Amino acid sequence: MMKLFCLLLLLAGSIAAVHLDTSDRSEYPTLPSAVLTTEASPTEAKSRFAMLDDVRLLANGLLQLGQSLREFVHKTKAQINDIFQKLNIFDRSFYQLSVVTSEIKEEEEQLKKTTNILKANNEEIRNLSLEINTKINNILQERTQLQSKVGSLEERLKGLSESMIPPDQLSEIITLKEVIEAQDKTITNLLKAVKEQHDQLDHQKIKIKNLEEKLSFNSFQHTVEKAKDSDQSVPDQFEYLQINSTDLPVDCSALFTRGETKSGIYTIKPNQSEPFYVYCEMSSDQGFTVIQHRTDSTVDFDQTWEMYEKGFGDMQKDFWLGLKKIHTISQLGNYILRIDVEDWKEEKHWAEYSFSLEGPSEDYTLHVSHVEGDLPDAMTNLTGSRFSTKDKSNDGICSTDCARNCTGGWWLSACSETNLNGKYFSLRAKGRSVRRRGIQWRPGSGPLYSLKMSKISLRPFLATDDVN
Repeated sequence: MMKLFCLLLLLAGSIAAVHLDTSDRSEYPTLPSAVLTTEASPTEAKSRFAMLDDVRLLANGLLQLGQSLREFVHKTKAQINDIFQKLNIFDRSFYQLSVVTSEIKEEEEQLKKTTNILKANNEEIRNLSLEINTKINNILQERTQLQSKVGSLEERLKGLSESMIPPDQLSEIITLKEVIEAQDKTITNLLKAVKEQHDQLDHQKIKIKNLEEKLSFNSFQHTVEKAKDSDQSVPDQFEYLQINSTDLPVDCSALFTRGETKSGIYTIKPNQSEPFYVYCEMSSDQGFTVIQHRTDSTVDFDQTWEMYEKGFGDMQKDFWLGLKKIHTISQLGNYILRIDVEDWKEEKHWAEYSFSLEGPSEDYTLHVSHVEGDLPDAMTNLTGSRFSTKDKSNDGICSTDCARNCTGGWWLSACSETNLNGKYFSLRAKGRSVRRRGIQWRPGSGPLYSLKMSKISLRPFLATDDVN
């Protein structure tokens, strides 16, 4: 603004100078035209140059003034636009505030209505409470009166009984009453003893049934051995049994709960299944249903799909229980799959997984999740895999036939090198191509365990089991 003011002063001075010069010349008479044609004097030339400088100065001042005015106008426009934007924001905020205020007013009205309703309800509750208290007081008074009346009646009855019944009969009645009470106690004790005897009989019944099953299995084993000696047809211990019994345990854990603590072969009947034999391994705190066991090469595990569904081997030694039976047991509820192995260095390891198995329509698809154990996890990556055998390969990921490469039926995923049903070698096999056909356990890209023994068993899932 100071710059503009100075320019205005400068412009005013220049205009005044020009005006003064023209007014001074008007005081003198006009010279003839001849005189004008004569050469100008040095003073007049100097005056003209001074006038031109003034005009230039004036022009520069006007130009700067115009530029300053334009800048001022632009700046003012920007400030005005900013003010308008702020006004718009203020208007929107004010509108929103008014909307919120109206909503608050509506809520306040509703709150007032609700408060009035609550007040009315409170009054009703208060009146009801007063009525109830009054009725309770009346009932208490009536109870007191009834108690006093009953007491007086008891006294009257006692007096009447004493007056009407002779003392000797009264003593006899009292004696009879005591005898009846003693007999009642005796009957109660007898009922308790009968119940205990009944429980003991049930327990003995279960033991007798287990003994009968063992005897039937021993006779079965005797028949098998006799048939082997005489080269006759051998009964199959993996066939379902034709037993009409509804009191058989559903698995080895149920047997343990019934009091059985000795490991061996028992008969179980899971829900919706015919009875069949299983090998139960009893620990100090629970029972395990063994579904696979490998200790030597006496049993060939390179079997067909039909045999892996049915089961094969010798339950006293090496065997595979059968996919159908394993699936039936898994349908009882949540189960834990336990794996126990021993390598050729005689080091033992174990691992437990939460376990479920789909049915035959899904080729017994496996679902596991690691729970605990000192054996590195090599089963979780098999979750979602279908079971494969040499005559039915369900490994759709690998280009080669993994079941034939690895031998034995197993859940295969991308030609995983874990297979507890592979070929059993009497000694630790040399050479990778040979070992990958044997019983082995490999956690991902970790070390390969060539195994001497393997055992797979099932137990029910407990609340203390912590799944990762």
